[in-house]
Amino acid sequence: MIASAQTIRRYCANNYMIEPFHERTHAHGLTFGLSPAGYDVRVAEELEMSPGHFKLASTIESFNMPWDLLGVVHDKSTWARMGICVQNTVIEPGWVGKALTLEISNHSSRRVFIPAGAPIAQVVFHILDEPTVQPYAGRYQFASKGASPAVFSKMGSGPVDTRDIDGAHTPPVIAAELDKLDPPQEHSGICESEPFDPGQTG
Repeated sequence: MIASAQTIRRYCANNYMIEPFHERTHAHGLTFGLSPAGYDVRVAEELEMSPGHFKLASTIESFNMPWDLLGVVHDKSTWARMGICVQNTVIEPGWVGKALTLEISNHSSRRVFIPAGAPIAQVVFHILDEPTVQPYAGRYQFASKGASPAVFSKMGSGPVDTRDIDGAHTPPVIAAELDKLDPPQEHSGICESEPFDPGQTG
């Protein structure tokens, strides 16, 4: 079952589920805050998205999820019409964080500027049939302000090669069960460093 506006408002009043909490309001020509069946969040960072590029960002809002509610992040329709999309990630019951990390992609063929404070995504809340006995206790618990990079569990035998497509090195992460990862594949011939242009075919 999906939580209605009045149910979300009640959760926020009783356990500070979203802070700061706003009723429906406007910023940068877009709406944010409480919606008929969800809550629209704002991006904390200023973003300039080149065609085909991906960036991590974070929300202004913090979350304190109850044990009987699960959130799903969805695109905001105005940005989606411009090719700006967020990954449909899940906010687990019991997760607490000073900011929610957002994974944002530009699928359009033009550069898009997103100002800090702009409404960026909608969270839809699903009510569990009963409070879970396994609330979230993973590695992203108690996230601080700002975007959290990907972190893998420390079960593997060593760090993953984290060179990006330009050959630059990013901080290594540890992969779970590293020996079970698929072996590297031959290069497809597609130049992955080129921005994605949906207008190009072939």
